[in-house]
Amino acid sequence: MKIDDIDRNILGELYMDGRLSIRELAKRVNLSPPSVAERVRKLESEGIIEGYTIKINNQKAGLALDCILEVTMKNGEYQRFQDFIRRYPRSCFCYRVTGSLCYIVKISVPSLAELEDFINSISAYATTVSHIVLSEVDVQLSMDEFFQTEKSQ
Repeated sequence: MKIDDIDRNILGELYMDGRLSIRELAKRVNLSPPSVAERVRKLESEGIIEGYTIKINNQKAGLALDCILEVTMKNGEYQRFQDFIRRYPRSCFCYRVTGSLCYIVKISVPSLAELEDFINSISAYATTVSHIVLSEVDVQLSMDEFFQTEKSQ
């Protein structure tokens, strides 16, 4: 599916507030509500919009530490780690990456003791390097620039 300027505007508005009504979204992108609803349905059916979510303040929810971990498998036990991380209740994301490590994982935990428990749980088959997040830089995503093609650069 080719994404045009109107689709980018719709995606930008929904990125900033996924709870917008079709009516309000239509006002913001200067289209009729039926046209916007059709475009949103198409973006969803094509898999461009995969879902709608909320952002949770982990600290206010009692998870004081956000940790980024570099995980390297010792004996090629990728499936074992993937099964573990899928079941781990405080994992935020897990990416399989290239380079000297195997995965980059983010977990949110209430204490250093729980971070240590996580590391101990996988130490038989993986090594880790842990990074505790001090703060997050708020990144403002521009859909026009995000979806810019090489020809238009």
